[in-house]
Amino acid sequence: MLRHTVGRAYDDLAHLAERGPLRTRGTSPVVRDIGYFEPRPGALEVFARIGAGDRLRAMAFRLEQGRDLRWRCTAVEVGGPRRRRVDED
Repeated sequence: MLRHTVGRAYDDLAHLAERGPLRTRGTSPVVRDIGYFEPRPGALEVFARIGAGDRLRAMAFRLEQGRDLRWRCTAVEVGGPRRRRVDED
């Protein structure tokens, strides 16, 4: 998915991949529900509820269509607000 990701979302997704917030022991994660909102043409805000055993996690991301008509992920969050970066102070 990283090659379809731009800007800050790339860094956030790489960080999430390292941390593995959806990993569980024994039970494989399963998508329980999905939905989306279209704030404007060419942009989608998407969510998924992911269950693993007795745990339920949330994942949200934003997709934007570029001038080349390809969709790219521009924001991603799992389980809560984005992590704060040092350069945001």
